[in-house]
Amino acid sequence: MNITIPFRPKLFETLKNYSGALFRRDFGAGLNVMVMAFPLSVAFAIASGAKPEQGLFTAIIGGGIIAALSGSRVQIGGPTGAFVVITYSILQRFGTDGLVLCTAMAGVMLCVMGFARLGSVIRFIPYPVSRAFTKGIAILILSSQIKNFLGLNVEKLPVDFVGKIKLLVAHLDGVHGPTVTLAVASLVVIGLWPKKLSSFVPGSMVGLVLATVAVSVFGLQEHWHIATIGSQFGEMSRSLPALHVPALDFAVLPELIHPAFTIALLVAMQALLCSVVTDGMLDERHDSNQELVGQGIANFAGPFFGCIPVTGGVARSIANVRSGGRTPVAGLIHAFLLLVVLLAAAPLVSHIPLAALSAILVVAAYRMVAWKQFLRLSRWPFSDSSVFLATFALTVLADLTLAVEVGVVLAALLMVKRVSETSQITAVDESTETEGSHHSLVGKQVPEGVLIFRVFGAFFFGVVDKLDDELKRAKQEPDVLILRVRKVLAMDATGLQALEDLHVKLRAKGKHLILSAPHTQPLLVMENAGFLDRIGRENVCPHIDAALARARDILGLPPALETDPLHQERQKLEAVRRELTGALERANEVMQTPIGGSRALSPAAQVTTLVGGDGKPNP
Repeated sequence: MNITIPFRPKLFETLKNYSGALFRRDFGAGLNVMVMAFPLSVAFAIASGAKPEQGLFTAIIGGGIIAALSGSRVQIGGPTGAFVVITYSILQRFGTDGLVLCTAMAGVMLCVMGFARLGSVIRFIPYPVSRAFTKGIAILILSSQIKNFLGLNVEKLPVDFVGKIKLLVAHLDGVHGPTVTLAVASLVVIGLWPKKLSSFVPGSMVGLVLATVAVSVFGLQEHWHIATIGSQFGEMSRSLPALHVPALDFAVLPELIHPAFTIALLVAMQALLCSVVTDGMLDERHDSNQELVGQGIANFAGPFFGCIPVTGGVARSIANVRSGGRTPVAGLIHAFLLLVVLLAAAPLVSHIPLAALSAILVVAAYRMVAWKQFLRLSRWPFSDSSVFLATFALTVLADLTLAVEVGVVLAALLMVKRVSETSQITAVDESTETEGSHHSLVGKQVPEGVLIFRVFGAFFFGVVDKLDDELKRAKQEPDVLILRVRKVLAMDATGLQALEDLHVKLRAKGKHLILSAPHTQPLLVMENAGFLDRIGRENVCPHIDAALARARDILGLPPALETDPLHQERQKLEAVRRELTGALERANEVMQTPIGGSRALSPAAQVTTLVGGDGKPNP
């Protein structure tokens, strides 16, 4: 058996025809994205409980690996708000070594997903679940920034939301006026910065620079005791970190599996969402499996060099496209320029006030929430709204890992419920069959003692009860039961077991089961399980005519009499008449007002104009 491992980074593809013109566009885009990424990387790192330089390490090393190995041309990697909560939680419980191991495990999981070609599956996580995660994380980010925004004197915030709010409320009497003033001023500058200028200089960088200049020039740190990166974390490192391999504690590994899975799932969701968004902007198509592999390698290798979890940033990738970036080289340039800034300007970073960074995160979190979404919940189906609210509540009030697991399970159960609701099982005969002229029972001789059921949709476990109900509703014990399954496209083990039980029950009473026109997937399921041999291959028929002929043979009846050609033609026309009648009834329901103001004919009268009352088509 040949096993092919998908590994086709977009960088290799784009370098084949790379030119100087492309480089100039990519360089300009990389410069613009670097300006946006710098304050976000530092802010997200501090909010995650890590050192500020770790955010830059993540954007440089992790972002560089993602650019080089991504399945998208314009993906920009770095720390994002989605990981603030989970990273902070892991650091509080397991320390730096635990975060390194946890993130590396997530990287391995992502690589496995990519090699197993699960990229297309991850993209189909239901909208209510993914949106609820995002909004819940945004609320948690907002709550984590209250301390720095108000200048509260709180040593360490609890991980849980309720405990954090209680502690902050208890310290509200210590609000620091100068810090609030600086934070609000930064917030106004960032929030009101013109969108037209954001593609050149983002508002977050403008607010950060102005606040830093104010602190440095006017001596706000000394006179007003405004907290800065230097006062809280000391001077930033001016070089990339050396390789650090943590001590492997096998006792802790089982506890890291759940948070590692959460990181892997969040990375996959955000990276693939980012790829889909940029695909729409460029009319491109990304390789989702390669994307997962690239993200996995970045998250496996990065933690050993001081990185926190990394993934594609939607805002940064969009800015890359709008600035002219068209190849992964723009992402590499963005990482290189951040490295230059780290080496050259690290001492200046220590003057950045934490109030300005909190304003950046408040704006980012506010934009993540999209408050109008809550107003639209009443228009959603109740089941979708319930899944959304449950996932949102668990994300905020309980634990992100639990919210991810419960959200995915609820979404899966919701999908199964909807699939079962769309599946139908109905008894049919010559007068109720609506399968169409070619498959119709009209004119066919259904022997006495034969009962026919039409099954529509997937034959999963939710259909089993429907089958039992229909058999009870029939109020008769057929000698031969024909199941028309040509519109059943999928069958699972429970559906197969239902057929097994039905066959055994009928056989015990001397009755027979016939399947008519099974599709490929159900047929393979029954073949692999040996059910075709148990039911008898002669009882699996390619169409309804063969199934009726088999039923007559079982009952010892002679073959159905052939009718004359004229009678057959009339039967076909009658079937066509019924189809047209149904179609016109539906059309009349849609068209409430007849065209031209004329009175609409009844469906039967309209059909008569097409097919004469004698059964012959009118000219």
